[in-house]
Amino acid sequence: MAYHSAYGGYGGPGAGGFGAPSRGMAPGGPPPGADSQLWSWFAAVDTNRSGMISATELERALINGDWSPFDLDTVKLLMSMFDVDRSGTIGFNEFCGLWKYIKDWQNVFRHFDRDRSGTIDRNELREALRQFGFNLSPPLIELVQTKYDMKASNVSSAYGPTPGITFDRFVRACVVIKQLTGAFQGLDTDNDGWVQINYDQFMQTVLMLP
Repeated sequence: MAYHSAYGGYGGPGAGGFGAPSRGMAPGGPPPGADSQLWSWFAAVDTNRSGMISATELERALINGDWSPFDLDTVKLLMSMFDVDRSGTIGFNEFCGLWKYIKDWQNVFRHFDRDRSGTIDRNELREALRQFGFNLSPPLIELVQTKYDMKASNVSSAYGPTPGITFDRFVRACVVIKQLTGAFQGLDTDNDGWVQINYDQFMQTVLMLP
């Protein structure tokens, strides 16, 4: 499902993404055929000019629509998804995939943030998950809301707790639910909605998830 937004750019109201790029370029210049705008973003995030982006650099670069920094667990999740060579850093090609992924999620977030509050409330979350094909029960919706809503979970930042689920936590919540559902479906071989697993299988399933 694709969503189109009237908004453009990163760090705009209501969503999140990369902060404004600073001056300076990564050493060596862009690869042949590289998108100049993407290379500018990559160079801005690569603050130590190593030619690679670490989790720390990525965390400093990503912001929510209210200018609060991205949740560190979300940053680690994104790193694990796009660090395809498992080097602990991401290069330019991996960064291009990450940039598009965040851009797509911006459009999704803005589509479901119906009241343009800059966060996702319980009703918006339920509708988003329903359209993604995840029909969670009301108690599970409540649990997800409590876990990822900074105010409900008593998690605060320098900007204070924000009611509702911010962009970064919305992305993480949706990815985690998708991966949990996929893990369950892999165990539910007869597709009846029930599984019987032993302790080792349970621990392997949980520990492989973000």
